[in-house]
Amino acid sequence: MRLFARFLIALVFIFGSLDGSLGESQKEVSVKKWSLEEAVSEAIRNNSIVQEAMERERAAMWEEKSARADLFPKISFSYEYVRLKEDPYAIFNKMEVGMGPLNNYSWNITLTQPLFTGFALETKRRIAELGIKSKVFDRERAILDVIKMVKVAYFRVLLAEKYLRVAEEQEIQLKAHLEDAKLFYEQGLIPQNDLLKSEVAYARAQQEKVSSESALSVARASFNTILRHPIDEKPELEDVTTLTTDSYNLSSLMEEAFANRPEIRVLNVLLEQAKLGEKLAKSGYYPKVYVFGRYFQQGEDWRATENDYQNSHNASVGLQVNWPFLESGKTRADSARALHERLAVAEKMKGLRDSIGLEVKEALEKLNVARRNITTAEKALSQAKENYRITNLQYQQQITTSTEVLDAQTYLTQAQVNYYNALYGYYTTKAELERAVGRGLPQGNP
Repeated sequence: MRLFARFLIALVFIFGSLDGSLGESQKEVSVKKWSLEEAVSEAIRNNSIVQEAMERERAAMWEEKSARADLFPKISFSYEYVRLKEDPYAIFNKMEVGMGPLNNYSWNITLTQPLFTGFALETKRRIAELGIKSKVFDRERAILDVIKMVKVAYFRVLLAEKYLRVAEEQEIQLKAHLEDAKLFYEQGLIPQNDLLKSEVAYARAQQEKVSSESALSVARASFNTILRHPIDEKPELEDVTTLTTDSYNLSSLMEEAFANRPEIRVLNVLLEQAKLGEKLAKSGYYPKVYVFGRYFQQGEDWRATENDYQNSHNASVGLQVNWPFLESGKTRADSARALHERLAVAEKMKGLRDSIGLEVKEALEKLNVARRNITTAEKALSQAKENYRITNLQYQQQITTSTEVLDAQTYLTQAQVNYYNALYGYYTTKAELERAVGRGLPQGNP
């Protein structure tokens, strides 16, 4: 018995220690609660759209380095082996004189430096340099898109949480009403039809709660995807409690959009590139001048050092000029193509400015409507709450019917949904307006 008692004490001690250690480990695990600003920063760091834009920017940098390298000397090496069918010879005074071996080895090292290419190489370098600027603006555009995406996803999660809360409250209220209806039915105060209505309403509330839970799960998954977090993670988000009442002026917003939108900056760069493209096409009218130096060896062995017929090595320098005079109008056609490409970019710029202006106008109108809807929905919600309270109290006193209570509860639920739709719709529309004007880029963005 003593041994058995000691064994029990030991088990209690062991499991008590394990339970304590598990409790401590669970306390150490804290769930991250995201603010909107933290979620935006996390998305910018992780989202694949931004990462893709950054990789394209790096590719453009290397493309500019490649174009710059064409301005500098190039060194090439070549090696050649040729075996003839017969010994080569020449005839002097009707006699055959050997001119070379059957096996011929040769190699050379050549250095080439472009002197003048009709401004083609420098123009290509400048086009590539502008390409870097274009990719920088593409990255900024990607960041603005991600900021809008994460804000919209953030507010959708909050809205889905409110939907679930409304569904849970509705279920609780209808369950309480059903209990009252059962009691009144048992007392013979209401007909069976009223009880059935209450049961149907309660079942519907349970279904809506399940649907709300599913919608919240999907909203969270969308948020997690933008941040590139595990899709089943359940993030806790700080609610937005302050409603800003900023005033906006359409003309000022449009000026801001035309100055800040990366899309316009990209087209400005493309317009400059198109102008340089015209210059590059016209470089075909000019000669290409290169200076070169070469060292070579040729012989019968693989090192090309043994040669019984001529000197085995030599060196040379020279000047090479290429100037095609007749190419069936190719240069003229290339110049005309480049001209029309530039004009096409200019027209695209006009269309983009028009579409941006319309986008800003629509976003501002939606924001103004959402702001007015908040006030209306808030007032309607207050009235619906009071209506439900009075109607439910009247039902407790049996001076109204179950139908009136169910209608009042439906009005309350709809008023709550309308209010949250208006509230988070305002924040979502504000995010759309900020994207439309190109606002929100972080300082020192990656």
